[in-house]
Amino acid sequence: MEKVLLIQTAFIGDVILASSLVEKLRSYYPELIIDFLLRKGNESLLEGNPNINKVIVWDKTNNKYSNLLRIIAKVRKSNYDIVVNLQRFTSTGIITALSGSKQKFGFDKNPLSIFYTKKYEHQIKKGIHEIDRNQQLISSITDSKALKPKLYPKKEDYEKISDLSKSYITISPGSVWFTKQFPSTKWIELINETSKEYTIYLLGGINDKYFCEKIITESENNNCNNLAGELSLLQSAALMEKAKMNYVNDSAPLHLCSAVNAPVTAVFCSTVPEFGFGPLSKHAKIVETSEKLPCRPCGLHGSKECKEGHFNCAYNININDLILN
Repeated sequence: MEKVLLIQTAFIGDVILASSLVEKLRSYYPELIIDFLLRKGNESLLEGNPNINKVIVWDKTNNKYSNLLRIIAKVRKSNYDIVVNLQRFTSTGIITALSGSKQKFGFDKNPLSIFYTKKYEHQIKKGIHEIDRNQQLISSITDSKALKPKLYPKKEDYEKISDLSKSYITISPGSVWFTKQFPSTKWIELINETSKEYTIYLLGGINDKYFCEKIITESENNNCNNLAGELSLLQSAALMEKAKMNYVNDSAPLHLCSAVNAPVTAVFCSTVPEFGFGPLSKHAKIVETSEKLPCRPCGLHGSKECKEGHFNCAYNININDLILN
């Protein structure tokens, strides 16, 4: 075995968790050539990773299907010994089936898993983390024990944040899904209760900038800074790594913390840690409502609105459970 391709063309958190397989393969096969296929926009996550030979980028937003054909041609030309598909959707199943690789590993829920050499059950159940589910896919060539995901911020990433406060916390308040996002009023409550000895940096993408500014404006703490849209993903990870604490939703920033072993307090609203996407850092805390709500969890990925209209899974969380002592 000389060359392996890992395929994960979903979102930021999925790519971060998939990096666990990169670490595992490298630990078993020091000379192995490992390539990674992901969607355009996520490629910066793997910059500087010494264990990855090449990142293949699929642009899924412009000319998706013509780009898919180009990706298939590129993959076939690369002559991979093994293709490992971490996704359960048809498009990546097509890439895998037509890859020409000697062995093809993936989950049985993929519609084209009939063409796989080995296929594995994808189970969402208590006690199984996503990295454990993913590890199944390479268990026949390594073992069943998953390694933690890992990102590699570069020297320039650390230099970017070197002039910031040395005693700080970060808050990543945004989420794509409304019911995964701790409400702004609750973040404001946390900020107001946070000791003035800490500088507070709010993080996120450019689309989170207004939300972060709103939180800062409505809070009573003058020691807050809006860095949403100002830092790259790896720069954000570098900042999180040195923080006294990082506050996150059940979303991508949680996995950024895991990948640099940063201290983290993860707030779970409509989703639950039992789905397998909890924090993996050494110093990690999960906060969720203590109320037994019959509607929680309401879905694996969250929703655009609370279907019950009350959003008690978020509003009933006690801020005292989050405050850094």
